[in-house]
Amino acid sequence: MTSTNINNQVAKPLIEINGLYKVFGPKEKSILPLLETGKNKQDVLAETGHTVGLRDINLDVQQGEIFVIMGLSGSGKSTLIRHFNRLIDPTAGQIKVEGEDIMKLSKNELIEFRRHKMSMVFQNFGLMPHRTVLENVAYGLQIQKVPKKERSEKAVTWLETVGLAGYEEQYPGQLSGGQQQRVGLARALCTDAEILLMDEAFSALDPLIRSEMQGQLLELQEKLHKTIIFITHDLDEALRIGDRIAILNDGVVSQIGTPVDILLNPADDYVEAFVKDVNRARAVPVKTIMKQSVPIIKSANLAEAIAKLPKQGYAFYQNESGFHGLLTRKKLEAAIKLRPEGNIVPEDVTEIPNLMPDMLLQEALSDSLTSDYSLPVLDEEGRYVGDLSSESLAETLEYTPE
Repeated sequence: MTSTNINNQVAKPLIEINGLYKVFGPKEKSILPLLETGKNKQDVLAETGHTVGLRDINLDVQQGEIFVIMGLSGSGKSTLIRHFNRLIDPTAGQIKVEGEDIMKLSKNELIEFRRHKMSMVFQNFGLMPHRTVLENVAYGLQIQKVPKKERSEKAVTWLETVGLAGYEEQYPGQLSGGQQQRVGLARALCTDAEILLMDEAFSALDPLIRSEMQGQLLELQEKLHKTIIFITHDLDEALRIGDRIAILNDGVVSQIGTPVDILLNPADDYVEAFVKDVNRARAVPVKTIMKQSVPIIKSANLAEAIAKLPKQGYAFYQNESGFHGLLTRKKLEAAIKLRPEGNIVPEDVTEIPNLMPDMLLQEALSDSLTSDYSLPVLDEEGRYVGDLSSESLAETLEYTPE
């Protein structure tokens, strides 16, 4: 998962979609009253011959996040992403980008909006076979009328960024599928557009290359902090790259939430069916289920430390110099017999594996399930922020939605 900054949810969203409907057919607006009466997609198709693509979509996208839209074939996800840049116009509803209703843009304003605000990466790469790799990457800048020297320099830089330095004079047909998709990604990034639309961008790639591209996207996002709308039908992909995920079912949003929200709290049967076979250990971070249940002892005096030990007979030892490990009643009582007025020394402290908050549960699995104690979770400065018990871990991994 990315570490993009989406914590400040009070900030105004970069993109807002309100009450969005899309009906395909010659009299699309006449179908809206039927939808308001509660008729479903199948009913409308049978009665009118019109297809309901999207129904009352309401969502927002925060600046700098990867927002994943996922669902099965026919769920409406690709239809939805094409509304963001008005490749498709809605039957009803509002689409705002930075507070501006893009439905009110003139033809020329829309052209400029597409050239400068949003770039798109397609499933089938969308490269021009008669142009070199360099020319493909620089094409968006050419449309913007950027001078040739400047656009070539920027294209070279982005090719280096995506690992294709030296391929400038090759043609798309000379590249592998993964390399072609890297060219498509470089082309989208080259225009400096703030928003990237990625429609099933990696689904045509074999699994190994697909995983590599996911990893590269996350690495780039760490540096660039773009706002990315990513379409996929693959839940594992959504969980890996998404800051938040919207799950569509027959043109309706079933649930919007973080990967952990969706995994552990599915909103309906449709979402539950998606997540039931997911390996939670590979998707849930330690910070999600850690608690602060183990006491912290700061006193160096043996007698004071023993007095502060809880009934469970152990605590963590942390003082101004940092976190040191585990204190057990057995060790401290043995030590005080030898040093009645003494302080804790390194030999009195038991070493214990440490966890990090963003560590996935699978990385903590072995240490946690073989430990007799809850494991400490430490922040980047090495300070205690919580603990993970084997009971909490097992409960999460065995979790079954009700």
